[in-house]
Amino acid sequence: MSAHPQSQAAEHHEPHIASFGSYLGIFGLLMGLTILTVAASRVDMGDWNVVVAVLIAIVKASVVVLFFMHVKYSGPLIKLTAAVGFVWLLFMFGLTFADYFGRTLIEPPKAWITAKPVEAPVTTEGRK
Repeated sequence: MSAHPQSQAAEHHEPHIASFGSYLGIFGLLMGLTILTVAASRVDMGDWNVVVAVLIAIVKASVVVLFFMHVKYSGPLIKLTAAVGFVWLLFMFGLTFADYFGRTLIEPPKAWITAKPVEAPVTTEGRK
């Protein structure tokens, strides 16, 4: 036997069991956010439609991770891992939106618009 005390990681932790009422509340919140997503999609906000939809989706994903994956009741290392994952996701969204909003609309060359489509010749050779 070692003279050192056991680490906290080796201790047994009882799992957290959420009540039925909390699951109903979470369900109501997720349904409300879904209705908000549909309502926001019907309002013309220009380029901001995508941003609003993604922000609502991030809130819904956070609720799912916190409660259904029990991150809210987990230890600090699990919380840190989940937080780093969300920071990375926000970083990737930031790069995507920077690319999306940084592009300018380039019109196609006029020759592409005025050109007539070329029809392929129809041959009957090889058919019986």
